[in-house]
Amino acid sequence: MNTQNQGLTIAGKTYRSRLLVGSGKYKDLEQTRLATEASGAEIITVAIRRVNIGQDPNAPSLLDVVPPSKYTILPNSAGCYNAEDAVYTLQLGRELLGGHKLCKLEVLGDEKTLFPNMPETLKAAKVLVQDGFDVMVYCSDDPIQARMLEDIGCVAVMPLASLIGSGMGILNPWNLSLIIDQAKVPVLVDAGVGTASDAAIAMELGCDGVLMNTAIAGAKDPVRMARAMGLAVEAGREAFLAGRMARKFAASPSSPMAGRIV
Repeated sequence: MNTQNQGLTIAGKTYRSRLLVGSGKYKDLEQTRLATEASGAEIITVAIRRVNIGQDPNAPSLLDVVPPSKYTILPNSAGCYNAEDAVYTLQLGRELLGGHKLCKLEVLGDEKTLFPNMPETLKAAKVLVQDGFDVMVYCSDDPIQARMLEDIGCVAVMPLASLIGSGMGILNPWNLSLIIDQAKVPVLVDAGVGTASDAAIAMELGCDGVLMNTAIAGAKDPVRMARAMGLAVEAGREAFLAGRMARKFAASPSSPMAGRIV
């Protein structure tokens, strides 16, 4: 177990924050800016098919409020349902961002569950890695599939904790633990976080980071929730590094019985 909090390293770059945030679903760009700043996140994911980062020069750009000079922009292929579309979308993102190699691969299976389509994800990952991308990949909570993605050359695996946008929290702690135990690349929970305790639990399990969007943007006060999520990720990481006490089936007094005055 790593006993020091040295930051999150992805594709050779180290970040202070282990919280990654999305940029969609806010009421406007100003709220996006405020929530992003409050979160403390340094990596901001952007759905190339849904958010303007230069595709439409006549419309406001997300990069006006979340500038690449301040944040690492993580283009993603959200909304893609096959490998070909995902690869094309991320190649477009690379072009829009001036050759930026880091990307988040996401190939969905259907519109109802938004579960990853793993055969298409594996196919797209191979193409993107061969094309020089640093691929972070949304995937199922299957340790075999996660290992296959790592073997392909992905720089991070991002298993879902529950359905995208569901806010159901960490429903699969044992699966996540299996992935974490075997992985040699960062493991980040992606999808399902609903509140700060969910983020803390993910980090206490040993995840290297957490990515979220709806949990913040869908809160009654997104800016305050963004701040809470940043604190939760830090607390969960510290608890993981500290090592929790063993669970016991009997009570244990906080004060020792030996040496009592009376």
